[in-house]
Order: sequence, then structure tokens, then C-alpha cells
Amino acid sequence: MLACLMLVGCNTMAPPYQAPAAPVATRFPFEQSTGTEAANLAWQDYFADAELRALIQAALENNRDLRIAMLRIEETRALYGIQRADLFPWLNGQANFTRSRTPADMSLIGRPLLLNEYNVGLGVSNWELDFWGRIRSLRDAALETFFASNEARRAATISLVAEVANSYLRLRALDQRIQLAEKTIQSREESTRIFQRRFDVGSTSKLDLKQVQTLLAQAQTLLYQLQQSRATELNALTVLIGKEVVLTPYQDNAIQEKPFLNDIKVGLPSEILTQRPDIVAAEHVLKAANANIGAARAAFFPRISLTAAYGTASRELDGLFESGSQAWRFSPSITLPIFNAGANRANLDLAEVRKDQAIANYEKAIQGAFRDVADALAAQHGLRQQLISQQEMLAAQAERARLVKLRYDNGATSYFEVLDAERNLLEVEQQLVQMQRALFSSQVSLYATLGGGSQSIAAPSPITPLSRQPAN
Repeated sequence: MLACLMLVGCNTMAPPYQAPAAPVATRFPFEQSTGTEAANLAWQDYFADAELRALIQAALENNRDLRIAMLRIEETRALYGIQRADLFPWLNGQANFTRSRTPADMSLIGRPLLLNEYNVGLGVSNWELDFWGRIRSLRDAALETFFASNEARRAATISLVAEVANSYLRLRALDQRIQLAEKTIQSREESTRIFQRRFDVGSTSKLDLKQVQTLLAQAQTLLYQLQQSRATELNALTVLIGKEVVLTPYQDNAIQEKPFLNDIKVGLPSEILTQRPDIVAAEHVLKAANANIGAARAAFFPRISLTAAYGTASRELDGLFESGSQAWRFSPSITLPIFNAGANRANLDLAEVRKDQAIANYEKAIQGAFRDVADALAAQHGLRQQLISQQEMLAAQAERARLVKLRYDNGATSYFEVLDAERNLLEVEQQLVQMQRALFSSQVSLYATLGGGSQSIAAPSPITPLSRQPAN
């Protein structure tokens, strides 16, 4: 009971924890004040496309990087359990048998002695009384490391959701670009057939025929490039999903805004500190470094440990449990550091330097998060304006191609102008699809950088409440 009271009364020597001030602006550019906070919006509610939701669910179940992150949580949980166990005495059962011979010249009776000794009991070996909080500080550091690993798993989950969504968008954009290229090839194959017939009857020049064939070859080359890119992207998505990916045939003429259901509310930068798992993880790492300073400080003070045993002992096996056979041993010890060539001072300096590094990493994580959100907001703002201009450009380019073709059919211009208009039209169509995909990807990025769905991501089973006590 005395030992337990002493254990409960122990405080750590870790310095009081204070979170560093966020080294960023107080507001984001291009703020959005309507919608749901991303952290409270689960990905199942944000992405409305059923096929995309199925892919994300499969990735969460099969992705190997996420599985490694889960196993790291279990690793840090076990390490915490090991460190926490040092706070308590380890009770061991003991059973010994010793047979010895004492020579005659060393025997009190002048003749050799053969002795048997049997021992059975319970023992505690080298249990350190944590007066200065060294073990508690190490336990707190292990606990913060466990919390950091869990937040790292949450961050990995959000990143995986965003990667799957972006990969799916790139695939669908490539499908649409391939569809446009195939339609262009069909049109130009028909034009090539017509011009070949005109050339055969002498109603057009060989130059015009070669120009038409050049347009066809350009469209075919673009198609092969897009097919190669799609195969590469599909391979990347397969790795993310962790199994074979089978997508439904693409039939739409344009990428619609159906992958997204709700608008996202962008709060203040201070709110991101509690919503971004990577920032929360960095803070737990900082707290662990802070706790390690307490352990390094406690190393300068004496260590008091206890060794004790209680049981029975007898020279005969059948006498172990007879009256009067009780045996016990109580051996406290104290170790006072006097000279260790500066090792304790170096350990304390190391702990303080690592805390400074953790502070810098924490501040860097905040700055990186602020930039991620600001970049995503800027991308959305700029891409929306560009998309409007690109749509107007496509309409104008399509009209230009129609008028130039009409002038050529009436003999008012050369086919070179038709060639240029058709080439530009295909290029603008491809750019419009890419710009639409970029806008949707910026929405995915904004969702992820705001800690999308972090509050709905399931946490691992909690550890015992006895494990968490505030460090003084």
C-alpha cells in the first residue's frame, strides 16, 4: 500500500506543454462561407457517384499503405503497453532446487557435506519507485506516439480517398478525350475517303489530299497517346484499390459535376489545427518530445528499486510446506549518478533539441496546410473563370471551323485554312476536358486539405483509462 501511495504521488519533471502559435495568416484567400465543414462531411456524402464510392470503399479495404498504417497503430499500442508496464512491480513465481557439496576442510564438522535446498515462492525484482517521474515521462511519450500514429492513419485515409477520386477523374477525362479523338478520326476518315476519290478523278490536288491525310494521322497519334495514358492511369488506380479494377463503359459526352454533392465551408486557419490529422499528429509528436525531456531530467536524480521474495524453503522436498518453512527476502537499493562523463547532460540536450525539431516540424505542418488550402481555393477560383473562357473559345472555334469549311466548299479559301481550323478545334476540345477535370480535382484537393471526413473516420479501440494521467 505504501508503494502504491508513493507511485500515485509521483510527478513528472517534463516542462509544462504550450502549443506554439500558428505562424500563418488569420484568414484564407477566396473564402467560402456556405456549405458543410469538410471535417464533418464523410466521403460517402461528398462523392455522389456510385462507382467512385465503390472504388473508394474497395481501396479502404485493400490498400497496402493503409494496412501498414493500421499495423503501425498496433505497433505503437504494444510499445506503449511495454512502457506502461514498468510502472508496476513484476510479480514472478519462483521454484529452485540446489544441491551442493562442501569439502571437509571447509566444513564445520570436519567432513564433506552434501546439501539439498528447495525453494518455492513469489518474487519482485528491481522494481523502480518512480519518485521523479522518469518512467511516467517515458510512458507519456509512448502514449503520444500512439496518438500520433492514429492521426497518421487518419491522414493516410484522407490522402487515399483523394488519390482514388483524382485517379478516377483522370481516367474519366481520358475516356472523354478518347471519345472525342475517335469521333474526330471517324470524321477525318470520311474526309480522307472523299478527298481520295476527288483526287482519283482529278477534282482536287495532291496537296489537299496529303493535308487531309495529315489531319487523320494527327488524330490517330493523339488517340494512341491517350490510350497509353489511360492504361498507365488504370494501373495506378489498380495499385490504389489493391485489386483488379473494372469500370463501366464511358458514355457521357462531358464530365458532369455529379462526383460532388455538397459545397464545403472554409473556416478559419485556427480551425484547421484540429481538423487536419497531420497537424494533430505533429502536435502529438511534439508532446512526446516534451515528455522525453522529463525523463532526461529525472536521470540526474537517484533511482530507488526494490527486490523482494516470499515463499518456503526446506532441505527436503516434502518439507516445503511444513510449519516454520517460511522464507523471505527484502532488498531495497539506491543508485546515485556521480560521474558518467556527461552522458546525462548530453541526453537532456538531445531531448531538448528534438523538442525544438518537433516544434519546427509542427509549425511547418501548419504552414504547409495553410498553403494547401490557399492553393486549392485559388485553383478553384481561377479554373472556374478559365472554364468559362474555354467554353466560349470552343463555341467560337467550332463556328470558325464550320465557316472555313463552307468557304472551302465554295472555293473561297484553301484547304490549309480548313486544316488549321480543324486542328485548333480538336486542341480546344481536349483542353476543355482537361480544364474541367482540373476544376473537379481542385475540389477534391480542397476537401482533403481541410481534413475531409476526419471526424467520421473510425478510431481504433481505446486503451485503458488507467494509462492516461496528466503530466505536471
